[in-house]
This record gives sequence, C-alpha cells and structure tokens, in this order.
Amino acid sequence: MSHVEPSVSGRQLAALLPDLTGLRPAYRHLSEAISALVLDGRVALHARLPAERELAAALGVSRPTVTSAYDLLRTHGYARSRQGSGTWTALPKESAPRRVTRALPAPDTAIDLARAAPGLPHQVLDDALAAVAPALARHSRTPGYDPFGLPELRATIAERYTRRGLPTRPEQILVTSGAQHALTLVLGLLAAPGDRVMVENPSYPNALDAIRRAHLRTVAVPVSDDGWDVEIIESALRQAVPHLAFLIPEFHNPTGLLMPDEARGRVLAAAHRAGTWLVVDETLADLALDVPAPAPFACRAAPDEASRVITVGSMSKSHWGGLRIGWLRASAQLVTELAAQRIATDLGGSVLDQLLAQVLLDRAAALLPAQLERLRARRAALAEALTEHFPRWTWRLPPGGLALWVDLGEPVAAELAERALAFGVRIEGGGLFAADPGVFGNRLRIPYTLPAEVLREAVQRMASAVAAGPAPARRRTRWIA
Repeated sequence: MSHVEPSVSGRQLAALLPDLTGLRPAYRHLSEAISALVLDGRVALHARLPAERELAAALGVSRPTVTSAYDLLRTHGYARSRQGSGTWTALPKESAPRRVTRALPAPDTAIDLARAAPGLPHQVLDDALAAVAPALARHSRTPGYDPFGLPELRATIAERYTRRGLPTRPEQILVTSGAQHALTLVLGLLAAPGDRVMVENPSYPNALDAIRRAHLRTVAVPVSDDGWDVEIIESALRQAVPHLAFLIPEFHNPTGLLMPDEARGRVLAAAHRAGTWLVVDETLADLALDVPAPAPFACRAAPDEASRVITVGSMSKSHWGGLRIGWLRASAQLVTELAAQRIATDLGGSVLDQLLAQVLLDRAAALLPAQLERLRARRAALAEALTEHFPRWTWRLPPGGLALWVDLGEPVAAELAERALAFGVRIEGGGLFAADPGVFGNRLRIPYTLPAEVLREAVQRMASAVAAGPAPARRRTRWIA
C-alpha cells in the first residue's frame, strides 16, 4: 500500500510535544520526544517535519537546538533528509516494518486475545432458533437468493436507524456478509487503484488489508489517547483530497474512543469541501459502557453532505460474529449499484442467518443491557489484573467498545506476543493496527470479551512469560477480529 507523504507544521508539532522547559540538554529531550511521537503513530511516517527555523519559533527555543535535535533523529534513524528538500520522519533499520502474514488459527488450547468478539449465550441462540422456524419454513419455498437482503431485515435495520435519529428507508439498506464485506463492496465500486483513502492510525487491521488489496494510497491521520486531532484531519482532506475516508468514530477500534459531536460536524464539512466519500464503521456503536449510546454519525450531516456518507454496521461485535450479518446504509441509488456489483461474487446471504439477525435485533432492547453489564464486569477484571501484574503499563478505560489499548512504555509488544504464545496466550502487538507499518511497537490491544476468570488467567500467563525471558523464535499464526 503506497502512502501519500503528509507534512506537519511547526505549530502542530509543538502542540503534540510535552513541556520541555528546563530539561537539559534540550536538543536531546526534543529528539527523544519527536521519536516517541513517531513510534506511537502521532506523527506519521514519511511526514515532512517543519523547517528548523519554523519549529524553533513555535517552541520558543534557539534554532541550533532544533538543528541538533534533527541531527540526533537522523543519527538514530528516526529522520531522513535530502539537501534542499527537507527532513522526513523514518524508522531505524532494526524497526523496519515487516509484512505481516495472517492465516487461519490452528486449533489449540491457547487463550485467544487476538479477536475482540463476544460469544452469544446459548440460551439466547436456542430461543432465536425456535422463533425463526416458522419463517424459515416459509422461505424454504422460495429460491432464497436476494442480493439486497431479506426485505423484512432491511426494514428492521432501517427502523433502528430512524429510531436512533437518522430517518432511513428500507431501500437505503444493503444486507451484507459482515461489515468487512460491506467495506470491500464500497471499495470495489467507488475506488480505483491509486486513489487516495484517508484512514486513522491506528485502525482495524482487516479494513487496512482490504485497502491494501485494492491498491489504494493511504493518507494516515493519528488517533491518540486524547482522540482525533480534527485540525490534522481537516488539513489532510484539504491537502491530499482523498477520494474516500474510512473512519471508526463509535468506540474506535482499537482505542475505544468516541468522537465528540463537534468534531463530527467539522469532519463532515471538511469532507464535503474536498468531495470525499465518508465510510463510517459503526459496528461498535451499540457497546456504550459509560456514556449514552451515540446517535449515528450521519445525523450531523447537512442535506448536501449526507449523500456522500456511507454507514457500515454489523452483528459481530454486539451479538455474535458467527452470524456473518452486516449492512450498509447509503442512498437508494448507491445501494442498487452495490447490490449489482455483489452479484458477481455473492448472490445473497444466508436466509437462516438473516432471520436469526432479525429476531436478535427485535429483542436487542431486552438483550443488550445484560451484554453491556457483562462487558463492564470483564473490563474491570482485566484492568484489575493488569494493574496487579503490570503496574508500569498504562491505559485509559474506554467509554465503550471491547478492548483496552495498552501502552507498555517501550517497544516490546511483538516480542511479548512471541513469549505469550509459548505460555498459552494468543495476542497481537500494536503494529498490526498501524496504517504506517513499524509503529505502535509499544502497544497491545487486549480485549475484555472473555469471562473474567479467563482474562485473569491470561494476564497471569503473560506475566509468567515476561518473567521467563525471551521465547525461542517460532512461526506465529496471525488472526484478528
């Protein structure tokens, strides 16, 4: 996946840097702070750094201080320069990104922390199966193919959007085989190889993979522990003019953050000015743990902005990934075009799965509170176990979603994942979530979807892995959700 080279102004970089007042030598602390921003994805790789004079003025330091800091960044491999062309961020050769190859996991007894997806209580599934039997019998007398999705499910999903504040007609809904399928259809219809796509950094790995496979050029914008820098997003939309933007504003995967309303309005306006399609992934929107459930992102869109907003949803995170039911909401015309494209590879989804999805969505008001309570208890258990065994790790409790985005304090996540597998825990380092490969080596995404006792055991095993030292090198199977 090729990248569009962004730039960062002196004022923007100064706003990201910690207070360095009184620290000596100043140039060394400045160099270390900038390299830390690169490693944590807050400044993109291959981004043009501000000119020395500009950064010195923004920081209120001497130009020689910045010159020496840039020299140190180049010495340590965090910057590259060409005479007369400026300075760009980089990674040291030992941190150079390697292509991540993921395959289906082999059955084993490892505790799986690589997939942030809840199970479905068996009684809930049993009751839903009993409820769909009569409808399934009726559908069995039909061909069973419908590239748009079952009309009754489309109506149910449309009504949910309307109830949440976004008036929606059934013809604006396309039922898909999961959110990933929906994104792939959109990329296939609206993007051509070489087009620019704005993505968050970090972001959902499978979405990034779909963008790579479509041979699109990415424009990465950071999502830090403090959330989205809307000024950087506006700048990226204005300067790079991406054809599409893929965002996860609802309990962002992997950070769990929720984009504020004011930021949503600014992003919508900036995308409209750039003529950029917004693909908004709301698969986690129902999982509001500490805040009210958010209204759909497109609610903030003015009429002239709404036509270029595509909303993607799914049952995978709120109910069960095994159903493979997702959807997208768009204009009726675009839905028709996407359904026509779908026929080339997929004549329609499973009727049984769609009927089950409709029953579960109809019962969501009764089922979801118990699901949220389970997640709160499991989140608390995971946080308690991490505090006990890894007191130097830091994280922020997300207001929703399914995982903690943990800062290990040093770039050892990949090594820790290798060790943990030998102790029966499958987990992925933060680099897998990076739009710019090679960053987030200091991060782990740790889901809290498993029972509390299993999460405690997983953390105990990880602590044992750290205490035991490096594990022998071995080929790892990578699989994420």
